[in-house]
Amino acid sequence: MQLRFITKSIHAYLDYPVAFGLVAMPFAFGFGADNALALWLSVVTGIAAFLLTVLTDHQLGIIRVLPYSVHLAVDGLVGIAFVVAPVALGFSGMEFWYYLVLGLTVLAVVGLHQPEDKAAMA
Repeated sequence: MQLRFITKSIHAYLDYPVAFGLVAMPFAFGFGADNALALWLSVVTGIAAFLLTVLTDHQLGIIRVLPYSVHLAVDGLVGIAFVVAPVALGFSGMEFWYYLVLGLTVLAVVGLHQPEDKAAMA
């Protein structure tokens, strides 16, 4: 069984909902009461994720100037930042778990990405 099953196409379809979720969820959960960074880190990352998706060379990219490999590298950096942020920025409770789980999920998606040469052969 192939463990790396997330294709470029699957990833493309995940990008826009994730970007919108990153903007909306902190407001829905009421983040920022104790630490404004807990609210704005997600919102700013969501806006950046939307722009990254618009600029990525994949089927749902609109301008398509960034190679998909750059998109994956940025996603990996965001995953690392989201895992580190709750500890480094002193988040607690739901804010702590939101960033930790989201960061680990992003890292899992990047780690389970199927290399493009394999996707083309399949």
